[in-house]
Amino acid sequence: MQISYRTMTAISLVALGTALASCQSKPPVKAVSNASALDVMEKVAVGANRCWFRSGDPAFKSYAFAPELTSFSGRPRFLLTRKGSSDIRPLLVVQAEGRPAKLSTFGPLMSEPVSGRVNADVQRWAAGNTNC
Repeated sequence: MQISYRTMTAISLVALGTALASCQSKPPVKAVSNASALDVMEKVAVGANRCWFRSGDPAFKSYAFAPELTSFSGRPRFLLTRKGSSDIRPLLVVQAEGRPAKLSTFGPLMSEPVSGRVNADVQRWAAGNTNC
């Protein structure tokens, strides 16, 4: 049985697309009260900085925190990057948009075991709970 070059190319493209899709994390989007995106992200960024970084949490010690709350795109956010690395690609993006604010968390870190904690913490802080 011979497979044509065209069929082989189509199969390869489907396999590549499937592999790439499995690497992408699906950003959970949740509406949070009637607060603006900036209001919500200010709460979340303060919580993340205080509970993950200033507290010395070992789960986040190898990451750097980069808040980008002043956003002309209407999507205030913060990023986690690898600490001390020249690679500035974010490993985690937490952003909000709209009113009511819709939160999204995405990036390679969301395929790690810490992702459940990230989502739980972000939702808790967005709701106004300041506990770590």
